[in-house]
Amino acid sequence: QVQLVESGGGLVQPGGSLRLSCVASKSNRIAFSAMAWYRQAPGKERELVARITVGGSTDYADSVKGRFAISRDRAMSTVYLKMDRLTPEDTAVYYCRAGTPGGYNFWGQGTQVTVSS
Repeated sequence: QVQLVESGGGLVQPGGSLRLSCVASKSNRIAFSAMAWYRQAPGKERELVARITVGGSTDYADSVKGRFAISRDRAMSTVYLKMDRLTPEDTAVYYCRAGTPGGYNFWGQGTQVTVSS
């Protein structure tokens, strides 16, 4: 009923940039109230990176403020994460999450981001 597919990950040098995309395939009867990006580094817990609501409000983890920007399309079916000035500490699997007003959450399978020289 809902499928989230992330893309855009890869290997980038420190200081570089990447843009992640998450495309949602769903019934028109399902509406998202918010979409977000999480990440999980090896040996660490999954953490929230950035979140955007249907109204356009955004939240960021302190570690990415000023470097990352989340955006979405008007239909709230695609969410993007522009990542600038990447550091090795940003290396992780990045996951997309979408939430409905009823409290249901859906996850993508993740895309690997590796920051290394």
